[in-house]
Amino acid sequence: QVQLVESGGGLVQAGGSLRLSCAASERTFRGYAIGWFRQAPGKEREFVAAINWSGSSTAYVDSVKGRFTISRDNAKNTVYLQMNSLKPEDTAVYYCAASQRGGGAADTSSWYNYWGQGTQVTVSS
Repeated sequence: QVQLVESGGGLVQAGGSLRLSCAASERTFRGYAIGWFRQAPGKEREFVAAINWSGSSTAYVDSVKGRFTISRDNAKNTVYLQMNSLKPEDTAVYYCAASQRGGGAADTSSWYNYWGQGTQVTVSS
């Protein structure tokens, strides 16, 4: 069982930056693909970004390309989501998820086996 803990959320003004972290409980984390998803009030959860086990493959939703960067440090069992040029529409609870199918950077929630509790990101205009 992999336990995931997100951190780094908060309140920021439009145009600002935040870095989210997703820390895992197991060393085997390094074999997992990791995805970030978000859910705004009244909306469905949506894919944001993903990275495969080695970091050699990443994927992003179009709305964050050029602004968000996903990366990982397997020595620290941690994946990061650097978010720059934040917009009010980025406001949501952000979740990280882990998949034992580590080779791909999938954008589908069903690909992932384990989920964190989420961290709130609020961008004010």
